[in-house]
Amino acid sequence: MDFEFSTRSLELQDQLRDFVATQVVPAEPVYAEQVAASGDPHFHPPVMEELKAEARRRELWNLFMPHGHWGAGLSNLDYAPLCEQMGRNLLTAEATNCSAPDTGNMEVLAQFGTAAQQEEWLVPLANGEIRSCFAMTEPWVASSDATNIQSRIERDGDDYVIHAHKWWTTGAASDRCKVAILLGVSNPDADPYHRQSMILVPMDAPGVKVVRTLPVFGHDAGGGHGEVLFDGVRVPATNMLGEEGGGFAIAQARLGPGRIHHCMRAIGLAERALELMCQRAWLRRPFGKPLAEQGLVQDRIAESRIEIEQARLLTLKAAWLMDTVGNKGARFEIAAIKVVAARVATTVIDRAIQLFGGAGVSDDWPLAAMYTHARTLHLVDGPDEVHKQQIARRELRQYEAFASAAALPTVDAGAGARDGDPSSRTEG
Repeated sequence: MDFEFSTRSLELQDQLRDFVATQVVPAEPVYAEQVAASGDPHFHPPVMEELKAEARRRELWNLFMPHGHWGAGLSNLDYAPLCEQMGRNLLTAEATNCSAPDTGNMEVLAQFGTAAQQEEWLVPLANGEIRSCFAMTEPWVASSDATNIQSRIERDGDDYVIHAHKWWTTGAASDRCKVAILLGVSNPDADPYHRQSMILVPMDAPGVKVVRTLPVFGHDAGGGHGEVLFDGVRVPATNMLGEEGGGFAIAQARLGPGRIHHCMRAIGLAERALELMCQRAWLRRPFGKPLAEQGLVQDRIAESRIEIEQARLLTLKAAWLMDTVGNKGARFEIAAIKVVAARVATTVIDRAIQLFGGAGVSDDWPLAAMYTHARTLHLVDGPDEVHKQQIARRELRQYEAFASAAALPTVDAGAGARDGDPSSRTEG
């Protein structure tokens, strides 16, 4: 495995680090003040446009996009450390036009969109002029299994008519969100993996209604997470992404890079939490000495460093495999990092909150918001249990011969022999 970053990646890491330190971090309180003054938690503050202009001036723009025509053209491995830096706060990704769900939607449009679709939607997204959302999850079915999706996309002449009830549609509450990529059933009679299609739905189309936003642990900010109704929404047939029935395959293509992005941002969150923990450990002096000299605190800091390093190495391995053998060849590593990165981020942030005491759960420090974000990562792009099931099935498949062997009668080899126990069977 070769985890050496290219010269271009190293240069961008330095440039991004400086941008975060000199531009983004000072803008964090300004961002919060402008949103609070507006009275709208989904308000788009002017300071974000200032950050975006500065990011473009520094050529720190669309760094995620592997297609050189639309972005930086970096490999997954080269982009990973940049994504980690973005994860250290909640503004940098948007400031550099690298925030979800736009990243995944732009990749889908670049890979599967027609020239007309790209002109209408990808160009303004790549320029940071609009935002988008991804409408997949539904409230009445277990959406962790995409074959359960109930939304309907029905052909009617030169149009498709859409009936869907979606929720957790991230970004839908922003007035800058202009288009949704919606997953729905277009051919109910096809096999489970060819029933769905993806289609572009303008958010101002008649029949589209954002019913409400769904707060996460009481937090409702940014573009929000919308519950959205699509009631007889009519769009041209040319809005279909790729081929009809290709929605499941497009969804899988979209999720691979997206999971790398989520995981590296989670590691960035964990790194910032560890830094705050160490700073706090020297500043607080209960019982006559700094927390930094308490054995329990040292143990938690050491565990956090070990876990972060492990998670980073596994994520870089997955990124390297995606670059060398493709998303399919890296699918189990991608599943593993999805579990590990969320777990590490949640655990490290929780330790930091405990060290901060009451301040850790207040809004005076970023830890509470960081924890809210990290905890949701256990559910985003499929719950941990689904990914662990995938990994376990691969491991067990290597030993399936024992299932048939266990059903064979055993030879009495003495007192230790037991029916069905291969380890006690006499071969011969």
